[in-house]
Amino acid sequence: MEYLHTMVRVSDLDASLRFYCDLLGLMVVQRKDYEKGRFTLVFLAAPEQLDEARTHKRPTLELTYNWDLEEYQVGRNFGHLAFGVDDIYALCEKLQTAGVVILRPPRCGRMAFVKSPDGISIELLQKGEPLPPKEPWLSMANTGSW
Repeated sequence: MEYLHTMVRVSDLDASLRFYCDLLGLMVVQRKDYEKGRFTLVFLAAPEQLDEARTHKRPTLELTYNWDLEEYQVGRNFGHLAFGVDDIYALCEKLQTAGVVILRPPRCGRMAFVKSPDGISIELLQKGEPLPPKEPWLSMANTGSW
């Protein structure tokens, strides 16, 4: 058995690509429009995993955009997506500046939670050792749920 990918349905493909690619830094591995089925599939991977994702179809994130609009409900049983990041403080600052709410701030220098435009919980984990705790994150309270 081989783990291949995680699929999430998105209601606004452009907003989702801005979030996952422009803000989180993932890159498009493959994109295909299916005219007959009226949907688009976009596979994303982290830059460090891009070549492997293209050649060996290693784990990626699949965004499924159905052209006929429908409202999606996020189930609590789904949990979250997790990404290792080079500098959790810099990424959280970038996300916050772009209007993304930091639901669980990286007070410990290791972990934070945000949500995608479709309400998918995203866990951000500092690669390697945690960064030293620092403000404004240290005294920032949790917001909402993740």
